[in-house]
Parts: sequence; structure tokens; C-alpha cells
Amino acid sequence: MQIKEIAKQVIDQLPDESTLDDIIHALYIKAKFEHGVNQINQNQGITHEKAKQRLQKWFK
Repeated sequence: MQIKEIAKQVIDQLPDESTLDDIIHALYIKAKFEHGVNQINQNQGITHEKAKQRLQKWFK
């Protein structure tokens, strides 16, 4: 699917009263999510345990 079609789908799923900021945010989240999925599919992700270790520094 082409990027433009994905963007249209994201926008169409938002409420009619969405602001431009809402649209930009939704597109940003979609892009980040897709990037993460692609990394996992290419075995570039990190394990759950490694993620927990990285997050520990924020919860001390």
C-alpha cells in the first residue's frame, strides 16, 4: 500500500472535529508504529527483558 493511501486511512479514522494537530499526531504515531514493526520483522528489536532493564533507570 502506498504511503498516501495509509495517510488517508489514518485521517479517515479520526473524528470529523479533529484538529490539524490531531491529524499530525495520528500520522506521527502511525509512522513510529510501522517503523517499530519493521525493525522487529528485521530482527532489530530488543527483548522484553532488555526493554525492562532500560526502563529501570526511569523508575528508581
